Amino acid sequence: MHDVLASIDLGTNTARLLIGKVEGGAVAPILIKRRITRLGGGFTREAGISPEAWQRSLDALIDFAAEMKRGGVTRLRAVATSAVRDAVNGAAFCSEVIDRTGIRLEVIDGEEEGLLTLAGVISGLNRKEGDFFVFDVGGGSTEYTLAESRRPLHTESLPLGVVRLTEGKPDVPAMEEKIGRELAGLGKHLEGNGLRGRLDGATLVGTAGTATTLAAISLQMTDYDYRRVNNHVLTRDEIGRIFAMLLPLSSEERLTVPGLEKGREDLIIAGILITLKTMDAFGFDRMTVSDFGLLEGVLLGLGV
Repeated sequence: MHDVLASIDLGTNTARLLIGKVEGGAVAPILIKRRITRLGGGFTREAGISPEAWQRSLDALIDFAAEMKRGGVTRLRAVATSAVRDAVNGAAFCSEVIDRTGIRLEVIDGEEEGLLTLAGVISGLNRKEGDFFVFDVGGGSTEYTLAESRRPLHTESLPLGVVRLTEGKPDVPAMEEKIGRELAGLGKHLEGNGLRGRLDGATLVGTAGTATTLAAISLQMTDYDYRRVNNHVLTRDEIGRIFAMLLPLSSEERLTVPGLEKGREDLIIAGILITLKTMDAFGFDRMTVSDFGLLEGVLLGLGV
């Protein structure tokens, strides 16, 4: 008899809940739920999480607590990432969450986030052997992990998040400059560790909302199906085509594009820029999309 487990990933843009079991080292999902709460929306260094974002995210966690009670969950791990990590009022937010929902949020650093994401991603890939360069484009940061199968060789968290880029660097050239600068630093660190050459034979894997949205748009998916998205391969040309199609559209017009979820219509531009710049900086002409990531990695850790 396997325990009913739950993991929560409270990100800068999306709150996600997974209820499931771990069987033979794989996730057997029972329920997956997510809400775009944009916890990092209106974030400032001085005030931290804005009152509106605080309430949206608290409401989602109240809903998740009810789902877990209904689902008979026996063990939970709930992690919070960049927005809570960087907020001056992050501890106060976590305190209210536990008072209102009973959920104890664990604020993890960028390195642990990268390692848990790697575990989740590898568990869902068709091919699990070889070198992988996994990147997880979040709302507040992007984690890069170079790994030999499940063994991490280098993990780094860069301050490149789609919410922060969109709200702080509203035009494309400013975003490109910031992204390029951060990726150059990552390249130097890989070089310094003697790992840059490992990228030549590696598979690039993109996880989280930008990558899965690109796959859904490419597949013209009106109803999201993670089984079709997971392991889907996108070429650099196809991603460039989607970018050129979306860029001139208003946020409202972008919502008419099949595969683009409400709540991502303004953020998708920053996300695609991070993706294209990553491919160009490190010499990749294709990307494998993973629907699995941090959420699954956290659940797998509970099942050990």
